[in-house]
Amino acid sequence: MRRFTSFTCIDWSGAIGAHPPGLAVASIGSENAPALVHPMQQRWSRAAVRDWLLQLAETQADMLIGLDLSLGFPFIDQDAFFPEWEMSPTDARGLWALVETLSAGEPHLGANAFLAHPEARRHFRHAKGDVGNLFLPGIGRLREVERHQRATRQANSWSCFNLVGAGQVGKSSLTGMRMIHQLQGRIPIWPFDPLPETGPVIVEIYTSMAARAAGLPANRSKVRDIETLAKALGALSAGLPQRLNRMDDHATDALITAAWMRRASADPLLWSPPILDDRIRQTEGWTFGVV
Repeated sequence: MRRFTSFTCIDWSGAIGAHPPGLAVASIGSENAPALVHPMQQRWSRAAVRDWLLQLAETQADMLIGLDLSLGFPFIDQDAFFPEWEMSPTDARGLWALVETLSAGEPHLGANAFLAHPEARRHFRHAKGDVGNLFLPGIGRLREVERHQRATRQANSWSCFNLVGAGQVGKSSLTGMRMIHQLQGRIPIWPFDPLPETGPVIVEIYTSMAARAAGLPANRSKVRDIETLAKALGALSAGLPQRLNRMDDHATDALITAAWMRRASADPLLWSPPILDDRIRQTEGWTFGVV
């Protein structure tokens, strides 16, 4: 099984603007404590995160990188990402390319142009009272990994087609797909790509799973104080950062998840979930840590 020497969590954001406050990056290696990675500018932008990852590709850093977003959309349930749309891709790479093509030229890796496409918008819940006619009633369509998470109570994921509420992941996933499309061929992306013997690897993660592993209750998993952060990191055999200039839940999510990734990556079962078959692997992908 592949071993890594460093681990990074990127708490992603699909918010509008050049520097979304929700972006945070934290890393941990052989040292006991994780640390926030600071951008060249005052705050991270999505493009700056992409460029930082490209630098890791150049140096072939031996790093496991977790992105807190969904790298695929539901496909298996209806044998299509976007039923009734002739442009609907047949695999995840085609999905990333479609999002990039329809959003090309939009600044800050935004994907609002994709959502404005008349065929795309039929599948999403955009706002209260603005629901596409192909958005399934209730919570919307789910990927196989999300069905499995909910059935086994490992997580409580929302549909990627839902763009409403604090728990929505659709906007962050679409902006992340633009970045992933631009990183293809530079950094392998699991499980779409096989694990390489060396160099960086990207996986999809949910920070809420790391919070649960750290002993935080599901209804109070957001950490905004140093005492709770110390307790959560201690549960993951990690200490407090020596320097911490942010104490918001995005920064603490990244710190806790980086520490969790260091421990979780050594579990062979997490790299071979029993229900992850080739069809799921190439269309919807998987959340690292779900078994």
